[in-house]
Amino acid sequence: GLVTGAADDDPSGIGTYSQAGAGFGYALNWLMLVMLPMMIVIQETAGRIGIVSGKGLASVVKEHYNRWALYFVIFFLVFANTVNIGADIGAMAASARLIVPIPYVWWTLFFVLAIVLLEVLIPYKVYAKILKWLCLSLFAYIITAFIVHISWVDVLKGFIPTLKLQPEYILIIVALLGTTISPYLFFWEPSQEVEEEIDHHIKKENDRPVVTDNWFKRFHKDNFTGMLFSQGVALFIMITAAATLHQQGITNISSADQAAAALAPLVHSFPNSGKIAQLLFAFGIIGTGLLSIPVLAGSAAYGVSEALDIKEGLGKKVKRARGFYAVIAGATF
Repeated sequence: GLVTGAADDDPSGIGTYSQAGAGFGYALNWLMLVMLPMMIVIQETAGRIGIVSGKGLASVVKEHYNRWALYFVIFFLVFANTVNIGADIGAMAASARLIVPIPYVWWTLFFVLAIVLLEVLIPYKVYAKILKWLCLSLFAYIITAFIVHISWVDVLKGFIPTLKLQPEYILIIVALLGTTISPYLFFWEPSQEVEEEIDHHIKKENDRPVVTDNWFKRFHKDNFTGMLFSQGVALFIMITAAATLHQQGITNISSADQAAAALAPLVHSFPNSGKIAQLLFAFGIIGTGLLSIPVLAGSAAYGVSEALDIKEGLGKKVKRARGFYAVIAGATF
C-alpha cells in the first residue's frame, strides 16, 4: 500500500500537480480531499481481489470475462505505462542535469540501465525493502513547502470547492483525476499482495489462499496509510507550486523538471533557499522515478504474463520467468 501510493506520485504526476498549482494557485486543493476516498476504496478493492483469489487482476479478469476484453485492457495498460515510463525517465534525466550538468542522453541511459538491473537481478525481499526506503524521497516536497513562503490562510481557503466552467480548469481536473487514480496501480497492488502471500507461505484450500482477519487488518492499514501519504505529498507539491510559480506569474509549466528549474530564483526565505528548494525538488523527482518506473513496468509485466499464461513474479529468478522480465526490460528501454 505504501509503495503503491508513493509510486502514484511519479515524475509525470509531479508535473501535473505542479501545473495545477502554477496555473490555479490554491484553487484546486479541495480536489485532493475528493480524490482521497476514491483512491482508498479503489485500491483496497483491487488489493482484496488479489488477497482472496491468490491471483493478479489480469488473471481474475480472464477467469470471469471475455478474453478479448482482457486483451483490450492489457494493450492499453502496456501502451500507457510505456509512454508514462518514457515521460518519467525524461523528467529524471532533466532533473539530474540540474544537479550534475552532464549530457541528457548519458543520464537517460544511466537511469534505464540502473532500473532494469535493480528489478531483474535483486531478490524480491531485498527489492521490496529498496522500494519502501525510496518512499522517503517524497518528503523532499514536504520540506520544500516549508522553505518557501506560504500563506496558510489562502491554503485553507483552497479547500472550499469552486467550479469554473473554463476549458483549462476542467482539463486540469481531468488530468489530476487521471494521474491520481491510475490503472497501473490497480494491477500492481493485487499482484504484490499475491507476492506477499507466496513469501509468507500462506496455505491454500480449493485453490484459494486461507488468510486471517489480521491479514486484512494489516492490508487495510497499509493501504489507507499509503493513499493518505500519496495525496498528502501531492497536496504539498501543488501548494509549493502555487506559493512560488503562481505568485510570480509563471503559470505555464509542462513538466516536473521545469518546475524544479523555475524554483531557484523565486525563493527568498533565507540565503541560498532557492537553490536548496530546486535541489530538493530535483532529488524528489529522481527518487520517485526510481520507485515508480519499476511499478509501471512491473504492472505491465504482470498483466501481460497473466493474460498469456506465462510464469510471472518478482519473487522468481529470471530463468524461471523470462517473458515476465522481458516485458519489464522492453517497456523500460
